[in-house]
Amino acid sequence: MKAEEFDERFDAGQDISKYLDLSKARRPEQEHKRVNVDFPVWMIHSLDKEAKRLGVPRQSIIKVWIAERLEKV
Repeated sequence: MKAEEFDERFDAGQDISKYLDLSKARRPEQEHKRVNVDFPVWMIHSLDKEAKRLGVPRQSIIKVWIAERLEKV
């Protein structure tokens, strides 16, 4: 299929997923890289308390708070 036809189908709202190889799809700047961070015990307890209050995992709290801080930079 030519790009022009692909674009027309996409613009028409047709399902184009069968024409894509999603196994190679990447989200730029969204790849994950594992890092290890050591926190004092008191901080872990505070994070766990807040995570429990919100009903989310500790890692989610950490990610959100760091992202919020980085948006301000």
